Amino acid sequence: MLRLRFLFVSMIALLVASPLLADVLTLRDGRRFDGVLVAVRGDTVEFEHRGGRDDGRVRRYDRVDVARIEFDDPRSGDRFLSDSRVRPGLRERPVNVDARTGWVDAGITVRAGQELTFSASGEVRWGPNRRDGAAGERNSPVNPARPMPNRNAAALIGRIGEDGDPFFIGNDTGPIRMRAAGRLYLGINDRDDGNNRGSFDVRVRLR
Repeated sequence: MLRLRFLFVSMIALLVASPLLADVLTLRDGRRFDGVLVAVRGDTVEFEHRGGRDDGRVRRYDRVDVARIEFDDPRSGDRFLSDSRVRPGLRERPVNVDARTGWVDAGITVRAGQELTFSASGEVRWGPNRRDGAAGERNSPVNPARPMPNRNAAALIGRIGEDGDPFFIGNDTGPIRMRAAGRLYLGINDRDDGNNRGSFDVRVRLR
């Protein structure tokens, strides 16, 4: 009975001490790191570390030095970088959208028809006594000077390319299908960013 109780307590301790699910990067020299695959760009792998002295830091590795990456999604299984299923591109990327900057280059090139999801936090101040999160101001009056005149003021918006038509994001976390191919830009739906303050911290995930 005591032995069973000891085993039960030990299992609970192991579960509590276990880290959250994460991708595992294995180098050819045998070193293994927990974290999140950020990008595969040509001959470079970008990997955000979780735990240890590099916790939260994104490090770059030469692709030839990486043996494999095991993903936390069990449906994905083990994927090797030589596998054609691992295509160059982002898996998830953090983007800070400063309310004073206008359009921010998200550092992501998308394909037409590709689905992206967005998760945003933070708030922006865009006028006297006006502050809002990514959803923007509810029931905003139409303003032709805004990038999207009929949508919530100060909401999170995006566009593909420097001259692309804007699309609404807000606080929607569902998939959004890209209507064109090109560079992704993020911004806020406001006509004048000169007096704005604050920012949105956005996590962009490719599906």
